[in-house]
Amino acid sequence: MKSTKDPAGSPEAFRRFLAWLDQGNDSRGETYLEIRRRLVSYFARKRCLAPDDLADETLTRAARRLNEEGTIADAPARYCYIVARFVFLEHLRRQDQRHVSLEDPGRPNAEPPAPLHRPTDGARERALDCLERCLDRLDAADRGLILDYYRGERQVKIQRRRELAVRLGVTPGALSIRGCRIRNKLEACVQGCLAGRVAFARDLSHRE
Repeated sequence: MKSTKDPAGSPEAFRRFLAWLDQGNDSRGETYLEIRRRLVSYFARKRCLAPDDLADETLTRAARRLNEEGTIADAPARYCYIVARFVFLEHLRRQDQRHVSLEDPGRPNAEPPAPLHRPTDGARERALDCLERCLDRLDAADRGLILDYYRGERQVKIQRRRELAVRLGVTPGALSIRGCRIRNKLEACVQGCLAGRVAFARDLSHRE
């Protein structure tokens, strides 16, 4: 078995985490490695700069939750995926905290919150669902541009935007306008998605 990073903080907690992932079948850590591989692939598809680090952060949070509460109702793979989506949302938020409406559509004009260790907030999960759905609805070129546009921090981001403009054959100003248009389109999609979910939930409650 390959060496693994201990996400749980102690050998005993890590063994308990591996046992939870295996769900009664001793895979000798192979289940852990497979879930980690899938998480790395998930973050790579999202064009994250450090998918390995984000996968490790996801597993760390899942292991911490298990260690604190002793049990998790969701199936391991499903729960890790839920945590991964929140880690991705926070990753987007860190890319440019000035555009909170894009990165956390449920909290316009709000300060970035503390890291989420317990992804049980229904409103946040609905917002994340809508953000991912709307990203998927963009054509490949726009989706790639908006993710690249917000990648990195400060000087790194500025340099990457210059390189992106050169690669696309446009001026930095034109790139900024295009990024703004895509962001506005994405924000409108997210807000519409959230409004639709609220209306659907209200309709269901009236039928009950």
